[in-house]
This record gives sequence, structure tokens and C-alpha cells, in this order.
Amino acid sequence: MSNAQIEIQLIASIVAVACAIPGTFLVLRKMAMISDAISHSILPGIVIGFFVTQDLNSPLLILLAALTGIITVVLVEYIQKTGLVKEDTAIGLVFPAMFSIGVILIAKNANDIHLDVDAVLLGELAFAPFDRLLIAGTDVGPKSLWVVGTILLITITLLILFFKELKISTFDKGLAASLGFSPAIIHYGLMSVASVTTVGSFDAVGAILVVALMIAPAAAAYLLTTDLKKMLALAIGFGIFSAIFGYWVAHWLDASIAGSITTVLGLVFLLVYLFAPLKGVIAVMYREKQQRTEVSLLTFLLHLKNHDELEERHVNHLREHINWQKVRAKTVLDLAKKTI
Repeated sequence: MSNAQIEIQLIASIVAVACAIPGTFLVLRKMAMISDAISHSILPGIVIGFFVTQDLNSPLLILLAALTGIITVVLVEYIQKTGLVKEDTAIGLVFPAMFSIGVILIAKNANDIHLDVDAVLLGELAFAPFDRLLIAGTDVGPKSLWVVGTILLITITLLILFFKELKISTFDKGLAASLGFSPAIIHYGLMSVASVTTVGSFDAVGAILVVALMIAPAAAAYLLTTDLKKMLALAIGFGIFSAIFGYWVAHWLDASIAGSITTVLGLVFLLVYLFAPLKGVIAVMYREKQQRTEVSLLTFLLHLKNHDELEERHVNHLREHINWQKVRAKTVLDLAKKTI
């Protein structure tokens, strides 16, 4: 395995962890689609930052893009609070408008500059190891690794410092306010982290993969546990697994790395969606079947209680009084015999 392959997997894994942490809280707050809105609406911030600095590598681009992401969240919430439209509609109104502003700015002011939608929104993991960070002429590794690693370190620090506040404000805003800290500040802090993570990550992996890494692992973890710490751990685990396994799927198939990782994320969620012990489709269908059986058994017992005559207790009367078919009546009778 070459150094480039190791670096690609390392970058993908760090991005997965960085996205899973804010993604978990977005899923719990029912704000999953806001990550998609942020990933597109930050374009004006990037373009304005480039116009100011004339440098696509400037940290100012990340700061302005994150600010644009926060503005997007504020606008979405403002429109939603009017009560005229729901949150999904507000998102559908705001982020296309913000994205379009960025496209217009590029078209009008950057025709002769290497700045287009692909350059600022689409990343490719295969090229990430070739964009090196040089300090005093010394190669210290891929730039994406340092950028996302720094963001991850900040995110983990903030998570440790404000875990209690995040947890309480996520599940009970009223309790959070009564305990003396503002749910709004925590909320916009989370949105800021989500925005910075999105901006710092999509240059390496692309906007679509950022959204997938932020939502799919957290959604899968949500189906497996009700404990927040376990959910965070599972989301991080699913993200790292999908990043590494998806890379090797791309290697074997000679396909897009981002596309392969996203596909693996989808398959992981599908497996959890089907086979989760408590919330999976199969488990839910089994419980519903058991509940139907229990209701049928109770109905049969009530029928016996209300009909003392022997002729009224014949199996044929189950079809007449309860409108059961012969097969179902026999099934309930067999079950009743087993429970005696």
C-alpha cells in the first residue's frame, strides 16, 4: 500500500469523524437537510473571500463561507417561524437563492480567473494527497489532512466542553433555558461547527460526500441506540468503516472514491434499517405480527366468555360472530391450546 493510499484513507476517516459529531446532533434535532443547504449556500462566502484575498487557499474563505452558512440557517429559521411555510420549504427557498448569488458573482466577476462552481464545490479524494502543505520549504503532508484535522480537534474540544449543554438543549430546550444557558447560543454554535466542518471538508471530498458522511452514519446509529454517547460512537464507527471500505471498493472497481464511499454509507444504513433489533423494519414487522396475534387471542377469549352455550363455542361460530376465515380461526385455536 502506497503513501498516497494511506493518506487518502486517513483523510477520509478524519473527515468522517469530523462530520459524524455535528451530524449526530443535526439528526437528533430533525435538521438533517440543513447540512445540504449549508454545503451549497456557502458559495457566495467563498467567492467574496476570493475576491478579497485573490487566493483560494486563504483561511478567510473558510471564515466567510462559515458565516454564509450561519446566515443560511438564520434565514431558514426566520422564514419557518413566520408559520407560513414548513422547514423543508424554507430550506428549499433559501439555499437555491444563496447558491444562485454565488453563481452570478462567479459569472460576472471571475470569467478570466480559475474559479468556477466545480473548483469551489467539488473535491476529489484521489487528488487530496497531491495538494501538499509546505512550511519553510518542508513538506508536512496533505493540506486537507491538516485543515480537517484542525477542525476535528476544535470540534472534539467544544464537544467535551459543552456536551451537557448540547445534550440538554437538544432534548429539552425549556429545561436548558431554566438552567441558565441559552439554547439559541448552543444552536448557532452547533450550526457554526457544521458550517466550518462542511467548508473544511468539501475541498477534499466534495459536497455530496460531506452531506452523506454527516447524515448517514448518524441516522444508522439513531436506529440502534437511545444513548447519546453510544450514538456518537456508532456514528463515528460507521463513518470510518464506510470511508475505508468505500475506498477499497473504488480501488477494486476503478470507480469514484466519493461515489463508492457514499454507496457503502447507503448500504450500511439499509442493513441497519432492515435488521436493527428494536427499530429495524423486520423487528417492527415481527412485533406487529405478535400484537395482531395477541389481539386475536384476546378476542377469542372474550368470545368464549360471552358465549356459555356449547353450540356457540364451535369453530364455525368464530367465522359467524367474529368474521374470521377458517385458516385464521384454526391458527388462533391452536395458539390458545398451546397457551393453556
